Amino acid sequence: MQYKYTSLSEIGLKRLDNEDFFGVFKLEDGMLAIVCDGLGGNKAGEIASQLTVNTIKEVFTRLRYIDYLERIKLAIYEANHIVLEKSAGEAALNGMATTVEVLFLNEDTAYWGHIGDSRIYNLRNNKLKLMTKDHSLIQKLVDEGYLTLREAEHHPNKNIIMRALGDNPYIEIDLSKQKLNPKDEYKFFICTDGVTAVISDSVLQDYLKLKDINVISNKLSQAIIERGAPDNYTFVLITKTD
Repeated sequence: MQYKYTSLSEIGLKRLDNEDFFGVFKLEDGMLAIVCDGLGGNKAGEIASQLTVNTIKEVFTRLRYIDYLERIKLAIYEANHIVLEKSAGEAALNGMATTVEVLFLNEDTAYWGHIGDSRIYNLRNNKLKLMTKDHSLIQKLVDEGYLTLREAEHHPNKNIIMRALGDNPYIEIDLSKQKLNPKDEYKFFICTDGVTAVISDSVLQDYLKLKDINVISNKLSQAIIERGAPDNYTFVLITKTD
Protein backbone atom coordinates (compact mmCIF):
# COMPACT_ATOMS: atom_id res chain seq x y z
CA MET A 1 0.00 0.00 0.00
CA GLN A 2 1.06 3.57 -0.66
CA TYR A 3 0.14 6.48 1.60
CA LYS A 4 -0.32 10.23 1.48
CA TYR A 5 -0.81 12.61 4.38
CA THR A 6 -1.68 16.06 5.60
CA SER A 7 -0.61 17.62 8.89
CA LEU A 8 -1.08 20.69 11.05
CA SER A 9 0.40 22.09 14.27
CA GLU A 10 -0.99 25.32 15.75
CA ILE A 11 -0.44 27.27 18.94
CA GLY A 12 -4.17 27.61 19.70
CA LEU A 13 -5.88 30.68 21.15
CA LYS A 14 -4.76 30.55 24.81
CA ARG A 15 -1.09 29.51 24.81
CA LEU A 16 2.04 31.61 24.31
CA ASP A 17 4.19 28.84 22.81
CA ASN A 18 3.60 25.69 20.81
CA GLU A 19 5.11 22.76 22.72
CA ASP A 20 3.75 20.18 20.26
CA PHE A 21 6.10 18.81 17.64
CA PHE A 22 5.70 16.20 14.91
CA GLY A 23 7.45 14.60 11.97
CA VAL A 24 6.26 12.51 9.02
CA PHE A 25 8.90 10.65 7.04
CA LYS A 26 8.50 8.68 3.82
CA LEU A 27 11.03 5.86 4.17
CA GLU A 28 12.06 3.22 1.65
CA ASP A 29 9.85 0.57 3.32
CA GLY A 30 6.94 2.66 4.57
CA MET A 31 5.76 5.83 6.29
CA LEU A 32 6.84 6.86 9.81
CA ALA A 33 4.80 9.43 11.75
CA ILE A 34 5.69 10.80 15.21
CA VAL A 35 3.59 13.22 17.28
CA CYS A 36 4.62 14.66 20.66
CA ASP A 37 3.05 17.04 23.19
CA GLY A 38 5.77 18.56 25.38
CA LEU A 39 5.44 19.19 29.11
CA GLY A 40 7.41 21.64 31.23
CA GLY A 41 7.76 25.38 31.74
CA ASN A 42 10.15 27.88 30.17
CA LYS A 43 9.83 26.24 26.73
CA ALA A 44 11.24 22.98 28.14
CA GLY A 45 8.28 21.05 26.75
CA GLU A 46 9.05 22.39 23.29
CA ILE A 47 12.62 21.10 23.57
CA ALA A 48 11.49 17.71 24.91
CA SER A 49 9.07 17.16 22.02
CA GLN A 50 11.59 18.18 19.36
CA LEU A 51 14.36 16.04 20.86
CA THR A 52 12.00 13.08 20.96
CA VAL A 53 10.84 13.33 17.35
CA ASN A 54 14.36 13.82 16.02
CA THR A 55 15.85 10.99 18.12
CA ILE A 56 13.12 8.49 17.26
CA LYS A 57 13.43 9.20 13.54
CA GLU A 58 17.23 8.82 13.65
CA VAL A 59 17.22 5.58 15.67
CA PHE A 60 14.31 4.00 13.79
CA THR A 61 15.99 4.73 10.46
CA ARG A 62 19.38 3.48 11.62
CA LEU A 63 18.12 0.12 12.95
CA ARG A 64 17.31 -1.20 9.49
CA TYR A 65 17.40 -4.95 10.10
CA ILE A 66 15.35 -5.25 13.29
CA ASP A 67 11.63 -6.01 13.68
CA TYR A 68 9.57 -2.82 13.35
CA LEU A 69 8.01 -2.98 16.83
CA GLU A 70 11.43 -3.54 18.35
CA ARG A 71 12.74 -0.56 16.39
CA ILE A 72 9.93 1.62 17.77
CA LYS A 73 10.63 0.42 21.31
CA LEU A 74 14.39 1.00 21.09
CA ALA A 75 13.90 4.40 19.47
CA ILE A 76 11.56 5.52 22.27
CA TYR A 77 13.98 4.20 24.92
CA GLU A 78 16.80 6.17 23.34
CA ALA A 79 14.66 9.33 23.16
CA ASN A 80 13.79 8.90 26.84
CA HIS A 81 17.50 8.63 27.70
CA ILE A 82 18.34 11.76 25.68
CA VAL A 83 15.52 13.82 27.24
CA LEU A 84 16.50 12.74 30.78
CA GLU A 85 20.15 13.52 30.10
CA LYS A 86 19.34 16.96 28.69
CA SER A 87 16.95 17.67 31.57
CA ALA A 88 19.58 16.77 34.19
CA GLY A 89 22.24 18.87 32.47
CA GLU A 90 20.37 22.20 32.34
CA ALA A 91 18.47 23.64 35.29
CA ALA A 92 15.97 25.43 33.05
CA LEU A 93 15.01 22.12 31.46
CA ASN A 94 14.71 20.10 34.65
CA GLY A 95 11.52 18.02 34.69
CA MET A 96 10.73 18.35 30.99
CA ALA A 97 8.82 15.48 29.42
CA THR A 98 6.53 14.70 26.52
CA THR A 99 3.82 12.39 25.29
CA VAL A 100 4.78 10.35 22.26
CA GLU A 101 2.91 8.57 19.47
CA VAL A 102 4.85 6.59 16.87
CA LEU A 103 3.09 5.01 13.89
CA PHE A 104 4.82 3.09 11.12
CA LEU A 105 2.86 1.91 8.09
CA ASN A 106 4.37 -0.49 5.61
CA GLU A 107 2.83 -2.56 2.85
CA ASP A 108 0.38 -4.59 4.96
CA THR A 109 0.80 -3.75 8.67
CA ALA A 110 0.47 -0.82 11.06
CA TYR A 111 2.90 -0.73 14.00
CA TRP A 112 2.65 1.74 16.85
CA GLY A 113 4.06 2.83 20.20
CA HIS A 114 2.32 5.10 22.71
CA ILE A 115 3.00 6.97 25.96
CA GLY A 116 0.74 9.66 27.43
CA ASP A 117 -2.61 11.10 26.37
CA SER A 118 -2.01 11.94 22.74
CA ARG A 119 -3.83 9.44 20.53
CA ILE A 120 -3.81 7.29 17.40
CA TYR A 121 -7.10 6.55 15.65
CA ASN A 122 -7.95 4.31 12.72
CA LEU A 123 -10.93 4.95 10.45
CA ARG A 124 -11.55 1.65 8.70
CA ASN A 125 -14.42 1.53 6.22
CA ASN A 126 -15.87 4.68 7.85
CA LYS A 127 -15.82 3.21 11.39
CA LEU A 128 -13.57 5.04 13.87
CA LYS A 129 -11.49 3.08 16.38
CA LEU A 130 -9.21 4.48 19.08
CA MET A 131 -6.03 2.40 18.84
CA THR A 132 -4.37 3.77 22.00
CA LYS A 133 -5.47 4.14 25.61
CA ASP A 134 -4.79 7.37 27.51
CA HIS A 135 -2.24 7.15 30.31
CA SER A 136 -4.17 9.73 32.32
CA LEU A 137 -5.63 10.09 35.79
CA ILE A 138 -9.11 10.35 34.31
CA GLN A 139 -8.73 7.14 32.30
CA LYS A 140 -7.52 5.39 35.45
CA LEU A 141 -10.59 6.58 37.36
CA VAL A 142 -12.83 5.38 34.52
CA ASP A 143 -11.10 2.00 34.45
CA GLU A 144 -11.56 1.63 38.20
CA GLY A 145 -15.24 2.57 38.05
CA TYR A 146 -15.02 5.91 39.85
CA LEU A 147 -16.10 7.93 36.81
CA THR A 148 -18.38 7.33 33.87
CA LEU A 149 -17.22 8.24 30.37
CA ARG A 150 -19.67 11.14 30.36
CA GLU A 151 -18.33 12.44 33.68
CA ALA A 152 -14.77 12.07 32.41
CA GLU A 153 -15.47 14.35 29.43
CA HIS A 154 -15.95 17.38 31.67
CA HIS A 155 -13.67 16.54 34.60
CA PRO A 156 -11.38 19.44 35.72
CA ASN A 157 -8.32 17.13 35.95
CA LYS A 158 -8.42 15.91 32.36
CA ASN A 159 -4.88 17.16 31.71
CA ILE A 160 -3.14 15.08 34.43
CA ILE A 161 -1.21 12.22 32.83
CA MET A 162 0.25 9.16 34.54
CA ARG A 163 3.02 8.36 32.05
CA ALA A 164 5.28 10.56 29.93
CA LEU A 165 8.57 10.17 28.13
CA GLY A 166 11.27 11.85 30.21
CA ASP A 167 9.67 11.47 33.65
CA ASN A 168 11.30 8.14 34.54
CA PRO A 169 14.37 6.14 33.43
CA TYR A 170 12.22 3.00 33.27
CA ILE A 171 9.33 3.97 31.04
CA GLU A 172 6.51 1.63 30.08
CA ILE A 173 5.51 1.75 26.41
CA ASP A 174 2.28 0.46 24.87
CA LEU A 175 3.27 -1.37 21.69
CA SER A 176 1.05 -3.11 19.17
CA LYS A 177 0.49 -3.88 15.50
CA GLN A 178 -2.41 -4.56 13.15
CA LYS A 179 -2.60 -6.34 9.81
CA LEU A 180 -4.12 -4.21 7.05
CA ASN A 181 -6.48 -5.62 4.44
CA PRO A 182 -5.67 -4.02 1.07
CA LYS A 183 -9.37 -4.21 0.14
CA ASP A 184 -10.39 -1.97 3.06
CA GLU A 185 -10.36 1.82 3.18
CA TYR A 186 -8.11 3.24 5.90
CA LYS A 187 -7.34 6.59 7.42
CA PHE A 188 -4.96 6.95 10.37
CA PHE A 189 -5.25 10.01 12.59
CA ILE A 190 -2.61 10.93 15.19
CA CYS A 191 -3.22 13.92 17.46
CA THR A 192 -2.40 15.69 20.69
CA ASP A 193 -5.01 16.34 23.37
CA GLY A 194 -5.52 19.87 22.06
CA VAL A 195 -7.70 18.15 19.47
CA THR A 196 -9.51 15.58 21.61
CA ALA A 197 -10.19 18.05 24.44
CA VAL A 198 -12.67 19.87 22.20
CA ILE A 199 -13.58 17.35 19.47
CA SER A 200 -15.52 14.22 20.48
CA ASP A 201 -14.90 10.88 18.81
CA SER A 202 -18.29 10.99 17.11
CA VAL A 203 -17.60 14.42 15.61
CA LEU A 204 -14.11 13.33 14.61
CA GLN A 205 -15.55 10.29 12.83
CA ASP A 206 -17.89 12.52 10.82
CA TYR A 207 -14.98 14.68 9.66
CA LEU A 208 -12.74 11.73 8.83
CA LYS A 209 -15.45 10.21 6.63
CA LEU A 210 -14.93 13.07 4.17
CA LYS A 211 -12.97 12.07 1.09
CA ASP A 212 -10.43 14.88 0.67
CA ILE A 213 -7.82 14.90 3.46
CA ASN A 214 -7.05 18.60 2.93
CA VAL A 215 -10.74 19.46 3.35
CA ILE A 216 -10.78 17.37 6.54
CA SER A 217 -7.75 19.25 7.85
CA ASN A 218 -9.27 22.67 7.17
CA LYS A 219 -12.67 21.82 8.62
CA LEU A 220 -11.18 20.20 11.71
CA SER A 221 -8.90 23.14 12.43
CA GLN A 222 -11.81 25.55 12.02
CA ALA A 223 -13.93 23.48 14.43
CA ILE A 224 -11.15 23.48 17.05
CA ILE A 225 -10.84 27.27 16.79
CA GLU A 226 -14.61 27.71 17.05
CA ARG A 227 -14.48 25.68 20.29
CA GLY A 228 -11.89 28.03 21.77
CA ALA A 229 -8.64 26.15 20.96
CA PRO A 230 -7.52 26.26 24.61
CA ASP A 231 -4.32 24.29 23.95
CA ASN A 232 -1.78 23.70 21.21
CA TYR A 233 -3.26 21.32 18.69
CA THR A 234 -1.44 19.04 16.32
CA PHE A 235 -2.58 16.25 14.05
CA VAL A 236 -1.35 14.03 11.23
CA LEU A 237 -3.86 12.41 8.89
CA ILE A 238 -2.66 9.54 6.69
CA THR A 239 -4.66 7.73 4.03
CA LYS A 240 -4.08 5.18 1.29
CA THR A 241 -3.46 6.61 -2.13
CA ASP A 242 -5.96 5.79 -4.88
